[in-house]
Amino acid sequence: MALTIAAGLAMLAYLAGAIPFSFLVARARGVDLRVVGSGNVGASNVWRNCGFGAFLVALAGDMLKGALPVAVAQALGLAPLAVIAVGAAAMLGHTRSIFLGFRGGKAVATGGGVLLALAPLIALTGLVCWGIVFGATRIAAVASLSAAIACAIVAGVMFLLGALPLASALFVWVAAVAIVALHRANIRRLRSGTENRFEKL
Repeated sequence: MALTIAAGLAMLAYLAGAIPFSFLVARARGVDLRVVGSGNVGASNVWRNCGFGAFLVALAGDMLKGALPVAVAQALGLAPLAVIAVGAAAMLGHTRSIFLGFRGGKAVATGGGVLLALAPLIALTGLVCWGIVFGATRIAAVASLSAAIACAIVAGVMFLLGALPLASALFVWVAAVAIVALHRANIRRLRSGTENRFEKL
């Protein structure tokens, strides 16, 4: 029974994660994120092309679709591995959305939402790191990569201190690697000096 509930919730989490909030917010303003800016259907591209207010709406939606399924799984008392599977499904839905031809964003905001429910301290670390690095560089990709690495490091420290279960730590490490991998194109542009920069906020 528990396995059936976990599998069903994971499927719902994937569908929730697949809802392209950033794409829809931009579309409502007449902008197709796939053909402007970085071409990424994520919150940063909304900010660049639709403004800060639209970014906040998109960010909230992308985080909520990661946090809510995990919170529901926790409330139902599912096993830790099942909870993690639900969070992973939400992130997969965001990166491979059935509503966008199995394309999607880079899971930074949705992953942040998952962590907010799963390990709030790590999520806060990532948020603070993102803000500091973005403020210094004005490059969203650098901020996102830095936040992913910071979360992985903090997860390692917490695991060693006995404050984070191994399963949760492994999830954070795998998620961080996935986020870095999803930023391959950004890393190439960073190396060539052509990555998009926010000139004004």
